Amino acid sequence: MPLQSSARALKKPLRLDDEVRFLRSWIEKPLHVGAVMPSGRVLARTMAQYVDVKSEGPVIELGPGTGAITNALIAHGIEQKRLVLVEYNPGFCALLRDRYPQATVVQGDAYALRDSLWDVLSAPASAVVSGLPLVTRPMLTRLKLIRDAFAALAPGAPFVQFTYSVAPPIPKSLPGVSTEASERIWMNLPPARVWVYRKL
Repeated sequence: MPLQSSARALKKPLRLDDEVRFLRSWIEKPLHVGAVMPSGRVLARTMAQYVDVKSEGPVIELGPGTGAITNALIAHGIEQKRLVLVEYNPGFCALLRDRYPQATVVQGDAYALRDSLWDVLSAPASAVVSGLPLVTRPMLTRLKLIRDAFAALAPGAPFVQFTYSVAPPIPKSLPGVSTEASERIWMNLPPARVWVYRKL
């Protein structure tokens, strides 16, 4: 029963198992995993609130890991079938396919977003929600990612990114781009902030 197993995943996430998976992946490839632990619930809910539930296009999540932010998106009202989850780690991909059978799981490199999504999207995306470790990447890589994300997004749709850093992960002064930030989320470990970028 895919819907029932999905509902169970939402109601009773396997936090300890997920934390062990994250820690193992972080030890093996620290630059590919954005955090030692999955995103906290308050951070995940904060990210999800920037996605317009009434929009109709797909919602792309970059680096969903074990699905902490995915759960928040679904709880926010985004239907599973609208989700396109781009994950690099094959183990996490298998887990995501099991937990979210109606979502589209793409095993690919989010930093090569055009290549990963070229045959997946049939309409402009309503949002890109990113759990990637952007601050570990060179600025040119970050700028290429947001440029590719804007190419996949509907006009004015948000690119949502969290960071533990005090500085924004992408400069606030990009021409033709509006930027906003959440308050610092102290209940997350470590404390985080959500940044939202929209192409004008």
